[in-house]
Amino acid sequence: MSEIRELYQKHGGEVLGYLARRCPDGAADDLLQETFLQVARQPARLADISTPRAWLFGIARNLLARHFRARSESELLNAELSRDTMAADADPRLPAMREAIRQLPVELRETLELRLEQELSYEEIAAALEIPVGTVRSRIHNAIKRLRIVLTQTEEIQ
Repeated sequence: MSEIRELYQKHGGEVLGYLARRCPDGAADDLLQETFLQVARQPARLADISTPRAWLFGIARNLLARHFRARSESELLNAELSRDTMAADADPRLPAMREAIRQLPVELRETLELRLEQELSYEEIAAALEIPVGTVRSRIHNAIKRLRIVLTQTEEIQ
């Protein structure tokens, strides 16, 4: 049990931040709790995990996906739009960037977000998403390439 407590103290804040940025409905605390409940349900696996941080993000990601499937698209869109409106006051390019990221295919978007927002290493992302490191590199490269194209086109229009 002390291993789980230590894991929570070391990475709980990061995982909560990850969940909070993706959960406009305030369910991040509940999802964090469920993440660590899943860890507690399988304490033997903890000894076999080489990158516990990535494992936690993988669990949180799966719980988040389940949470989003349970919510209607209109609720999510309304929450995102209000967040973008508030952020536009800080930097007018931010809504365009968020929209460009939102339009990325799911695989590219979540890989990029784990790298940029959570600062996971390529190896940690690979472990969290259960994909090869080469795939992580390819996804990040393709995501950035697509974002550059979209944002360049947006700047030319304005």
